[in-house]
Amino acid sequence: MILTIAMFIGFARGKLSVEIVSLMTIAVIAVGLYFFPLEGMGPADGLQLAFSGFGHYALITICALMIMGRGLVVTGALEPAARFLERVFKINLQLGLLVSLIIAFTLSMGVNDTPVLVLLLPIFVSLAARGAMPASKTLIPLNAAVLIGGMATTIGTSTNILVVSIARDLGMPSMPVFHFTPIVLFASMFALPYLWLVMPRLLKDNRVDVSGQQRRFHARLRVGDDGFLEGKQMDEILARLPKEIEFHNAPKGEIQALDRLHVSGPHEAIEAASRELRGEVAPSWVLDRIKRQANALGQDISVVEMTVTGDSRLISRTLPTSGIADLYGVAVLGIHRPNRLIGQKDEYSDGGDMRIGEGDVLLVMGLPENLSEFARSDSLLILEGVRELPRRSKAVLSAVIMTGSVGTASIGLLPIAISALAGAILMFVTGCVKFDRVGRALSAKVIVLVAASIAIGRIILESGAAGWLGQVLSIGLQFLSPAAVLACIMLFVTLLTNFASNATAATVGTPIAFNIASQLGLPPEPLILAVLFGCNLCYATPIAYQTNMLIMAEGSYEFKDYIRTGVPLVVLMVAVLSFALVTTYEM
Repeated sequence: MILTIAMFIGFARGKLSVEIVSLMTIAVIAVGLYFFPLEGMGPADGLQLAFSGFGHYALITICALMIMGRGLVVTGALEPAARFLERVFKINLQLGLLVSLIIAFTLSMGVNDTPVLVLLLPIFVSLAARGAMPASKTLIPLNAAVLIGGMATTIGTSTNILVVSIARDLGMPSMPVFHFTPIVLFASMFALPYLWLVMPRLLKDNRVDVSGQQRRFHARLRVGDDGFLEGKQMDEILARLPKEIEFHNAPKGEIQALDRLHVSGPHEAIEAASRELRGEVAPSWVLDRIKRQANALGQDISVVEMTVTGDSRLISRTLPTSGIADLYGVAVLGIHRPNRLIGQKDEYSDGGDMRIGEGDVLLVMGLPENLSEFARSDSLLILEGVRELPRRSKAVLSAVIMTGSVGTASIGLLPIAISALAGAILMFVTGCVKFDRVGRALSAKVIVLVAASIAIGRIILESGAAGWLGQVLSIGLQFLSPAAVLACIMLFVTLLTNFASNATAATVGTPIAFNIASQLGLPPEPLILAVLFGCNLCYATPIAYQTNMLIMAEGSYEFKDYIRTGVPLVVLMVAVLSFALVTTYEM
């Protein structure tokens, strides 16, 4: 218990990194149990307990889910859903967040919490990158909505199934799937407004500020010829394009197919505009050739920024006269023109194409080898920040793999650990995720934190600390009202959940609650439900549940962010659920 409190203080103070505190906790457990082994254990058994978290199925599951989430991102499989939510967020940020919370809550009632969050997590990270609410203000509320929804049915989480199974073994009747759903729906009427209106205000904007302005690239956008824009006025189109896009010498009236529009804006905005206008910012034959080469060689297409030096042959040339595509097989998507000295003017050819000058930055797309050859041969400097384009040809495949993995776990056909591992393997085999890109999907902080939390959970259970706390609790409850008894049991289980694990809380709390009910002459079912609800109130620490850890890296969260937002939610849920249980069972 002292070690658990010390670890909590280390996390909460934030002076040492999460990785250091986690590794120190594991080290203390290993050394301590070597010299002072638990009853029935040898020194080597203590080492096994301390380091068991690194091979635990929960950690393997989290890593596999991270890999599958990475697969959805790099293939662009979630872009349609992200664009739909982006449109909702554009109408109103608060409306977008509310719709998202309701979707997360509803989905998790029938599907295991972890797959639901894995599906939604990349979408919200993508939305944050596109200018919606920052991920640090949405992921903790989203995670809480998933956890509350999972509490509502017996199949919502594996912990619910465990509590119901233990209660049945103790002699209680089976509970149908929606047996206690009305109680949770009542509590959600109080919780969702807190998640929607209060929790985002308690969280910081953890986005990294980009120093200086974004580069604005000039490009020639060729409108598609599929008739999508036929008869539409320019003003109608402007409302649908990103606000960062600027048109230069835009045609008045209707847009015609194959029009070449001079636009400028950041790379992401130009990409969104070309998608909306169903056009291209480079000749289609060049883009098709790059895609064919990438498929044939099994390589990713990259987009890089290159600066034109004074020795480059490109100076004073235009893109059509440079021969870049023919010589190197790359496509220049746009040109960034830095601020010129006073008196200097931009130069254009007779055809209206911009002449390349010293210091210009080219936005170039192609395969890595071709990009390097282009930079080397034409005296260009490659800037930092290489971006790989989504492998959209595998978007459907990655979505099918994720859906199959989630589906088999949600209906109970396979454990989530097995289905997630199978999905990760398929992501590798089919090329949705490359082996050399795995490091980008995994977070070292999450890995060591999971391992430390598993070790703490085991030692709390095997040292007898959890059982001792339960005995002390039962002694004092005889003097309290039924509502206070329910609240104390829920808080006790919540404490175990947030510092040990859901399984530990369920295993220890369910028989304790059953015995307390018989000793105090109370009906056992509401006390068992207090345990079940308490096991799901895992909002106050990142080590409480695996979904808490999944969002930690993406939201750049600290330990105290969970405490600041989670503790008020725990208090709110305990109060409302205790009242609802007392009222429902007329205690």
